Amino acid sequence: MLPLKGLRIISFEQFGAGPFATMNLADLGAEVIKVEPPPGEGGDPPGDIARHTGGFPLGENDSQYFQSFNRNKRSLTLDVRKPGARDALHRLVRDADAVLNNLRGDLPARLGLDYAALSAVKPSIVCVHLSGYGRDGERASWPAYDYLAQAEAGFCALTGEPDTNPARAGLSVVDFMSGLTAAMGLLAGVTGARATGRGCDLDVSLYDVAMQTLTYVATWYLNDGFEVPRRPRGGHPFIVPCEMFPTADGHVFAMCIKPGFWKKFCTIAGVPDLPADPRFKGFDERLANRDALMALLDPVMRSKTSADWVTALAGQVPIAPVLGLGQALTNPYFRERGGILDLPHPARPDLKVVASAIRLDGKRLPGRAGPGYGADSEAVLVEAGYTREEVAQLRALGAV
Repeated sequence: MLPLKGLRIISFEQFGAGPFATMNLADLGAEVIKVEPPPGEGGDPPGDIARHTGGFPLGENDSQYFQSFNRNKRSLTLDVRKPGARDALHRLVRDADAVLNNLRGDLPARLGLDYAALSAVKPSIVCVHLSGYGRDGERASWPAYDYLAQAEAGFCALTGEPDTNPARAGLSVVDFMSGLTAAMGLLAGVTGARATGRGCDLDVSLYDVAMQTLTYVATWYLNDGFEVPRRPRGGHPFIVPCEMFPTADGHVFAMCIKPGFWKKFCTIAGVPDLPADPRFKGFDERLANRDALMALLDPVMRSKTSADWVTALAGQVPIAPVLGLGQALTNPYFRERGGILDLPHPARPDLKVVASAIRLDGKRLPGRAGPGYGADSEAVLVEAGYTREEVAQLRALGAV
């Protein structure tokens, strides 16, 4: 029994942030009906653009990129601008707990996906809007993507080595954080609606999430005008050593966050006298004399491999090897923890993805491949009360 069994979500979603939100809910048992546009006249690829993204196709209208965000869902094609489609939406809403979208901010009201439009159908419906800049203000109609949020919220300026160009994170971290924020908001809204009988609109924007994620660096600037500088080797702004070190065959990241860790680090590294040196005794002294400290520690760290240092320091000083993507995914520790989920797909029976980070009673959550394009359209509509003949009529009108 998955904990969200019985939760029904209608999701007008595309690409990454919205699908990531609902996939995490679907993994936990929610029924997610993914609404995708029917084949259009404009020549655009059919369905969620994620089906055609990334260069690793899985047959027609599917891809490895799409499967990374859409497991455990059902797919319905529906164009709410076409005749009969708005009625189909309303029938679906009657049996749903929430309607989520990650459309441009000016579109939900125009398409009848907000609480003002849907509360007349079901007063307890929760409408979650995940957009780039929100549904009001001068940017409501602006398209937005993760990289833009990283750029404008200061992420790029905070990332990279000193005196180099700004750099974005290697993954779409704002998309994923926004998706998780929207999922949390949806669960909160449904909890409230079940208690009171009244739903609501909940808004999450990539821009707001990116700005909220600035947390302590924003607090320092807002109160004291302090702008966090970039430190060499990805180092902590105030604590040394807390950074990457070169080894005989790569790098490790060591974090002497506490005085005890610093002393253990020096003892195990074979430089036990360093903590008594006035230049390196406390946090402030080590920060002021960072270059001198690195000149002493780098030759020591280069004398052993990354694996040697991880073995020597593990469990005593916080340390991790700096791994490439392939190394991270073949890491025995990751595999032993069940980090890979088999997701058999008609075009790729051996398809694998990264498993959910949530464990239920000690076990990883199960998964089935993301749906084929429109694969569940007829079944979903019949469940909503349509006959097969009526579904065929909706298809003839271009609504499905």
